[in-house]
Amino acid sequence: MKQKIALSLFALGMAFYAQAERIEPVPYGDFEQWAVRYIYESGIIGGATRTIYAIAPTDTISGNIPFKYKESGSPWSVSNAYARVSGIDKCSGTTTPERRGNGYCCRMDVKLEEVVVLGFINLKVLITGTAFLGQTIEPIRSANDPYSNVDYGIPFTERPAYLMFDYKSVISTDSVLTIAKGQARPKNVKGTDKAEVVLLLQKRWEDNDGNIYATRVGTVRERFSETQQEWQNGYRTKVHYGNITDKPYYRNYMGLNQPYRTMNSKGKIVPIQEIGWADSNEMPTHAIMIFSAGYHEAFVGGNGNVFWIDNVSFVYE
Repeated sequence: MKQKIALSLFALGMAFYAQAERIEPVPYGDFEQWAVRYIYESGIIGGATRTIYAIAPTDTISGNIPFKYKESGSPWSVSNAYARVSGIDKCSGTTTPERRGNGYCCRMDVKLEEVVVLGFINLKVLITGTAFLGQTIEPIRSANDPYSNVDYGIPFTERPAYLMFDYKSVISTDSVLTIAKGQARPKNVKGTDKAEVVLLLQKRWEDNDGNIYATRVGTVRERFSETQQEWQNGYRTKVHYGNITDKPYYRNYMGLNQPYRTMNSKGKIVPIQEIGWADSNEMPTHAIMIFSAGYHEAFVGGNGNVFWIDNVSFVYE
């Protein structure tokens, strides 16, 4: 009888816990909908028709048309992009849908994109597959400053306890980083790369000159260094609030003033200047969320890394 009572109390407690916890899926974070884009590259680089994707309502778009991320209804952007540099049309595609059971997930690769000019000049650029909340401003006009066309983050005024998602990964065990910026032959140097998940909750404001400032409200930055061939379902990473610099889990890469930018009220992409840590009870105004197959700067990474994600949600207690 005592055992039955104990089991009943345990079941009651678990039911109360389940009711107290609230799970909110991120829109389009189940990756069941994608817009398919057909981009026609310039004849000087081969004239191929390339297929790239956007996490957005199901659609098919043919032609070298800038994708209007904010008008799509989806909060996501990706590392795929249409570029027009010096009159040459080009695109890259390292984030793709992939079948998972009866549906789809999001696959991100680190790989070399090749550009053959006039049939004999071969340029290579390393692109890291990424999916993030925000928008990419197309067409890309220059590779000199790859972040100048990226508006990171969306309005967000909640305080989740966890970021939850499914994932699997292939992480290279070679201690080699590839540097390929298209201006010289790819170079290999000693180093490692890891898949990465970032969630930064910020309280932002803008001054009269269009500068964007923020305090950091909540932080997630986790790196995945091991291959996981099987899906890790419902994986949770805790959101840490307030100043975490004295915590045992803090790492330097979790700190303030990461190289993220946003669009101000004047339509200009500007740096997000984090001036400090918010009080632990502060409410955010914006969220930056990034999933990436690597964590290094643009055009540097572990060639061959793959990171899959699915079912991205916030968990509230």
